[in-house]
Amino acid sequence: MSRIITRALTQEQDGVPGFIASPERSAPGPALLIVHHHYGVTGHIKHMACEFAEAGYTAMVPALYDILGFSDYHDVQKQTTDGRFVEVIGQGWRYLCGRDDVDEKRVAVMGLCMGGRIGIHFVAATPRVAAFLGYYPSVREEGPSKLRPRHPNEAAREIHCPSLTFFGGHDRVAPVPVQEKLRACFLEGTPDVEWHFFPEAGHGFALADGDAYDPALAKLTWPLTVNFLDRVLGAEPAAAAVRSVA
Repeated sequence: MSRIITRALTQEQDGVPGFIASPERSAPGPALLIVHHHYGVTGHIKHMACEFAEAGYTAMVPALYDILGFSDYHDVQKQTTDGRFVEVIGQGWRYLCGRDDVDEKRVAVMGLCMGGRIGIHFVAATPRVAAFLGYYPSVREEGPSKLRPRHPNEAAREIHCPSLTFFGGHDRVAPVPVQEKLRACFLEGTPDVEWHFFPEAGHGFALADGDAYDPALAKLTWPLTVNFLDRVLGAEPAAAAVRSVA
């Protein structure tokens, strides 16, 4: 019986604040860096990390707002450049890749909403990333600005690893025409692009702490996600896992 270990990470003890869930194993295995959404490291995000650990992945969520020095989420995106976000995600990446239980050649990045948009920039700047998963990245039809000097479409063209993306037909943040442009840009980087579209879904449909949460559709994304990771990273699921808090 495999054991799942969960723990809050702190700046003092770990060098980066956040949350981690990992399967107990004797050899390095695959891992997933989760870039959280606008609301931060919520209970649902932690639950997702635990589910990934039960599927065989060391899953880590860096607390981006804590690293940046913000006490809440309200004005972070209005005061933080994409470049700075990429820097702080890098702190979580280095921590995760440096763990004894992680094979640094088999580490993927997953981003949800805001985290999906910023995750595109991070993956484009980090060729070592083995795969990218985007849950409805918050990509808008917008021009360059001081905080966002480069559109995610430009970064997507530079992503050459396999990717998996989910979007919905009622996404008011990234409407369908924006989604189609983003997909075309991903395909310029590599043909290994997996794209799933749910016509009736809104933005954040797979997040229990979002207004558009749809549990039926969220349930459909899970086997697609795990199948993708298993194919790309080659994980062995942790059977009959038992959770333990370190």
